[in-house]
Amino acid sequence: MVFVLTPQVHLLDLAGPAQVFGTAPGYAMAYVAEEPAVPTWQGVMLHADTTWPELTADDLVVVPGWRSGYGHFARPTLDRIAAHHAAGGSVASVCSGADALGRAGLLAGRRCTTHHDLQERLARQYPAATVLRDVLYVSDDRVVTSAGIASGIDLALHLVALRHGPAVAAQVAREMVVYARRNGDDQQESAMLRHRSHLSDVVHRVQDRIDAGFTEPLRLTELAAAAGVSERTLTRLFTAATGQTPLRYQQQLRLERAEHLIGHGSTVEAAARAVGFGDARMLRRLRARTLVG
Repeated sequence: MVFVLTPQVHLLDLAGPAQVFGTAPGYAMAYVAEEPAVPTWQGVMLHADTTWPELTADDLVVVPGWRSGYGHFARPTLDRIAAHHAAGGSVASVCSGADALGRAGLLAGRRCTTHHDLQERLARQYPAATVLRDVLYVSDDRVVTSAGIASGIDLALHLVALRHGPAVAAQVAREMVVYARRNGDDQQESAMLRHRSHLSDVVHRVQDRIDAGFTEPLRLTELAAAAGVSERTLTRLFTAATGQTPLRYQQQLRLERAEHLIGHGSTVEAAARAVGFGDARMLRRLRARTLVG
């Protein structure tokens, strides 16, 4: 397999998938670029080959992302990526690497994704592509695109699972101390991240407590006491900062985790118990409410 690098490449876009494939059995990795010295956005200088190895249809070509506004590939590199796909090979991108696949003509008529900050731009630049919002990765006819930064690990684990089976992918994830192999249609931003763009220290402290123990019964009186405010003040501050009450926030975390478990084969009943619901009725109501909404 080959990683194709451009100046200002993001280290984690490259290192995450490289670690997965380096841990999995049977992968020989090569790193190519148009110049032998490749500066990363994080300041580390990388060395790459300027000559591509011989590839077969079994090989994978991966394009890691780069700092927006900096990276680029010359036409011969793009043609080489396109030729590999035309010969039956698979290509993948992480984050802004999807732009290279678009320039190579590989996104037209296909579903794809990228980092949430770049999705609208990708859709404008490649109107013949179908850009899926808020998913981790998308696979369409041997063209696999993923969202930002750490989602490259999810993409790589997915590809390992396809080739070697889910047990091998799970073992790789365990060795890498990755919490769980996420599905492609998992959201790019979890509820823990979506409701953190506020400046209330009180609410952040309460969110920390809920995030750490959302499967447990959490009384409003306990949360308010931990934050040093009254229940009424906490509810007012929490709602103003996040748009929902502490209880609703906890339920959202439970629902999100339950959906992940169900997506990985758990029954609704087992998922409900795992996230702290007494039975599956509340989980079913929350899921139905989400679908209606």
